[in-house]
Formats: sequence, C-alpha cells, structure tokens
Amino acid sequence: MIQFFHVSKRFPGGQAALEDVTFDIDRGQFVFLTGASGAGKTTLLRLIFREEVPSDGQIVVNGRNVASVPPSKIPYLRRTIGVVFQDFRLIPRKTVFENVTYLPRVLGLDGKQQRQLAYQALRRVGLAHRLNAFPPQLSGGEQQRVAIARALINEPDILIADEPTGNLDPDLSREILRLFLEVNLRGTTVVLATHDRDTIQRVGRRVLTLDRGRLVSDTTLDGTEPPDLAPARDREAPDEHKAPEEREALGELGKQEAPGGSEAAGDRALPGDRVLPGDREPPGTGSPASTAVPPAGAVPEETPRPAGAPAPPLAEGPP
Repeated sequence: MIQFFHVSKRFPGGQAALEDVTFDIDRGQFVFLTGASGAGKTTLLRLIFREEVPSDGQIVVNGRNVASVPPSKIPYLRRTIGVVFQDFRLIPRKTVFENVTYLPRVLGLDGKQQRQLAYQALRRVGLAHRLNAFPPQLSGGEQQRVAIARALINEPDILIADEPTGNLDPDLSREILRLFLEVNLRGTTVVLATHDRDTIQRVGRRVLTLDRGRLVSDTTLDGTEPPDLAPARDREAPDEHKAPEEREALGELGKQEAPGGSEAAGDRALPGDRVLPGDREPPGTGSPASTAVPPAGAVPEETPRPAGAPAPPLAEGPP
C-alpha cells in the first residue's frame, strides 16, 4: 500500500528533513508516526500524497511510483488519499455542507450526488444535523469531525492525519482518535502523526518513530488501555427517526434543486454561499486554487464576492 525505499528529502540550502527512510505499510493497517517537533513527520506525510517529491529513493503508493507520476496524473493519485490537518482548514463563510462537498463539486457531481455523499460522510462522524451550520458556529471537536468527513467523502484507500488532536482537549482528543480507529475497522489504511506518546501507549498499534529525519524505531505496541471498538456504523438514527433539526437540514438542501433537474442544482449557489456581514477571508489564506484535484481534505483559497451575487460556475475536474 505505502512503501518507502531509502527515501531522503533535502530542501534548498542543504537542510535535510528525511535521511534514508525505509518502511512499508500494508493495506488496512493503522500506524502512528511520532517524533519530536522538526523530526520530519509532516514532510513524510506530504511525500505520500505527492505534495513533495523525494530527493533520493523511491516511494510507492497503491502500486505507483509517486515521484514518477506526471503532473497530469497527480489528481488521480490523490483521489485515493484523504488528508486531515491539525488546523481543520475549513472555509468560515461556507456551510458544513459546502466545506464537505468541495471535492465532489470539483469532480462535477450533480447536486443530488453531493447531498448523498455529504450526508453519508457526516453521519459517520455524528454531524448530519449540522449540514447548514458555519464553522464558527461549531466547537473545536465538531470542526475537526467536519474535516474528517471531508477527507472521507470520496471513500479513500488511505487516510493521513497530521496532528489531528493537537489543538483539542484530552476528552475531545479521545473522541477524534476513536473516529480514526473506527474508520480503520472499515478497511481504510490510516497513518496518524502525533507527538502524544501517552495516547500511543494507551491505544497501542504500530509505531514509526522519527528522530532528526531518520527512522529510529518501528515497533508494535499492545496498548495499556486499548479502546473497545465495534465495527463502524452510522452514528445517526434511521431516516424515520431523524432528529427534527436533521430533517430540517436535509429539507433545506432539497429545496435547492434547480428547475432543470439535479444536474443544474449542482452548479447553483447553496445555502450559505454568500458573504456574511463583515466576513471576508483574509487574502493569502487557504491553499492555492488549482484546477488539479487536491487530496480529499484540502481546500483552495476562496475569492470573496459581493453579497447577493450569484456563485460562479464550477470548473469540472478530470473525468
């Protein structure tokens, strides 16, 4: 699934982020990646989804040599990888629904398909009733769960998380970690970077340890308090038992169907696709806009538009 062969990464100026790193991760494994700040954890993760390329060595992901993938094919590689960031990277002026469905919209899916995928992903993290909320209205734990739903919406083979609990209190951290473990039970390969050794000792699993860019340890821990997990199931009630606020959220989305059918609705502005009073995104925030499909979980910078102005047509991604 993921293989590193004598991988090194050096940045301009000669700074070495990784040195001669070799390991392999089998399909369906849950792996902690740990080490002190500056040990190379983030660089290693960025190499997996081809945000960086190695200076030496080879990286194979899903049978593809990542470094040799031409730029035009990178989007296809990234469709199989979900990424969760420590700082959530949600767009404040977009609803939960719009944040979660960024990738399906880029891929050109119609409105009905977007709603189905968003609802299913948000049910998995227990937030289907918050479809129409804005990120500032959510707690830190809820925002991280939205980020996880966004990464899972395309059912990726691999889920990468870079310090996903670093900004959360201990109780919320356990809740978020449980979500990753449940996702892993469904067969998704999970690589989670953290410097929290206590959590690793408590949960157990395979642990890769980096020290100043070198892989110094590859061990498997039993865990002192492994969580009692059942196979992952939807966290929300069946349709006929949905909470009123969940039915209301779905109803509001259903009203957005365009007269021409669901295909037309996919290109229309959805609830919340507007600039709130005094709410403009600061320039230079977010990831650079691109026509390439990003890894699930990545969000481009949004260009503010005046209140009431129609949403611009969405660019279709690669077929």
